[in-house]
Amino acid sequence: MLRIVLFLVLIALAGAGAAWVADQPGDVVLTWGGFRASPSIPVFVLCLGIFAVLIVLLWSILTMIWRAPGRMRRRRHEKRHARGRHAITHGLLAIGHGDTALARRHAEAARRHAPNDPLALLLHAQSAQLDGNRDEAQRVFRAMAEREDTRLLGLRGLFIEAQRADDAVGAVMIAEEAIKLSPSSTWASHAVLGFRCARGDWSGALAILDSNLSAGLIDKPAYRRQRGVLLTARALELETMDRDVARESVMEAVKLAPTLVPAAVLAAKFESEAHQVRRAMKLVEAAWLANPHPDLADAYAHVKLGDAARQRLQRVETLAAKTPADKAGHVEGQLAIARAAIDASEFARAREVLGPYVNDPTQRVALLMAELERTEHGDGGRARAWTLRAVRARHDPAWTADGYVSDRWRPVSPVTGRLDAFQWQTPVASLPSDKGTTIESSAFEEAMLAAPPPKRVTVASEVPAEPAVAAPAPTPAPAPAAQDNAPPVAKEEPVTAPAEPVKATLDAAESSPVAETPVFRTRADLGKPAQAPIQAVIPIIRAPDDPGIDDDGPSDEFTEQIGTPRDQAKAQAGGWRGFWSRWGA
Repeated sequence: MLRIVLFLVLIALAGAGAAWVADQPGDVVLTWGGFRASPSIPVFVLCLGIFAVLIVLLWSILTMIWRAPGRMRRRRHEKRHARGRHAITHGLLAIGHGDTALARRHAEAARRHAPNDPLALLLHAQSAQLDGNRDEAQRVFRAMAEREDTRLLGLRGLFIEAQRADDAVGAVMIAEEAIKLSPSSTWASHAVLGFRCARGDWSGALAILDSNLSAGLIDKPAYRRQRGVLLTARALELETMDRDVARESVMEAVKLAPTLVPAAVLAAKFESEAHQVRRAMKLVEAAWLANPHPDLADAYAHVKLGDAARQRLQRVETLAAKTPADKAGHVEGQLAIARAAIDASEFARAREVLGPYVNDPTQRVALLMAELERTEHGDGGRARAWTLRAVRARHDPAWTADGYVSDRWRPVSPVTGRLDAFQWQTPVASLPSDKGTTIESSAFEEAMLAAPPPKRVTVASEVPAEPAVAAPAPTPAPAPAAQDNAPPVAKEEPVTAPAEPVKATLDAAESSPVAETPVFRTRADLGKPAQAPIQAVIPIIRAPDDPGIDDDGPSDEFTEQIGTPRDQAKAQAGGWRGFWSRWGA
């Protein structure tokens, strides 16, 4: 609407001007040599306008002719650039869906039409990577690293290729060069931080962490947590070499990250050695409420040096009472009480605490029950049964990071190099063994863990019977002489078939004069009649992730030396080698 009004105004002004010029009287005299003209003023203005239009048209034609070559060159360049962009776009799409041949064809087209385009170089490098041509990919990434606009991208590609070639030294050198060019580069700072942590260069790692905070890569809470992790790692490393530096580091770490378990444990240890018992207890309690852990319970129990076992038990009960019952850490508190109760010979208290967990035990619960049976009653059979259940029991929480399970806390993940990656959680359960190779021993475990039967049937050994001798005094008719190889005769009670196959198996094993261990029988053999017991070793098929028992390592405290040395060697071997050695005999 505004444009229409403006156009009408301009038309009105032009008409008014033309009318004013037409109303002006007088003539204009032009003399040029012998030529003389005297037009009126309106005619002169009209001729002057036509002349101006002709001059403008002539200038436009001359300019177009002058600029035609440059315009043709620019149009040809634009066509090449458009073709290059088209090839780059479709080449990146081909890389995205994994079409190697199409990506290579578009990369060649992009290199012809747009050789200096950064995206063309990137497409060429990625197509070479997709095709498995690492030498070509490295050559292109080096060319990108020499350019000012693609230097950081080229260094990133060279870093990835160095990682694929397992060249750790080259990778860290490239990452350090990239972080010099751009301190705010996330991948470079992450890589350099991981490498320095892997080398144990905690001062360098702390410097990188400060640089990340200055560059705005992490916020203040994350910085405090990660700095506490690095200080804790340095304190653990210097604990035996420089205790002053270790104490200073862990005290700063526990202020920055009070819920970090290893920091709280080590700080409590230093405070306990300095006879600061209350301060040590507060440190452990703060970490326990956030993340109940067995190391925290152990540190809390031994916070006061020289205490008796019963005093440690009372202290652990106090710590466990601080954990809400609806929290997952309630189990850790109960297991810590059971551990302290066994050490204090409070076996009834240990059984009371472990009672709710024996139906579906974890590995730690089963091992505590095995130790309880052996310590309280000296029952090696029930202890071995609980140890057998521990092999197939559910996993307890462990330090886990990116699928990697560690027996101790670590500051960085060995899989991804991520800082503060380890968490105290239950790892992924291992897959069950094949049914064809698993020995069904659930009935045996139930029989071992059940209460002993009040009465059992005993059978006489099969020995040749001597002939009976008649008494001299007058007695009833003498008994006929027994022949050799007579069948066994029951003593005092008639022999009756046992009500359950499991009881028959146990009775046959207990009546054997050769083997002191009950004879193991599979589920398929439970219905068969019991034969003469033989000396046997119970085979245990381990889970796939179970490392087994070292051949030359110390034997388990619950393992009894049974059988010949060859059988003992088989029983001690662990893992898949032990499995094949047992079945190969």
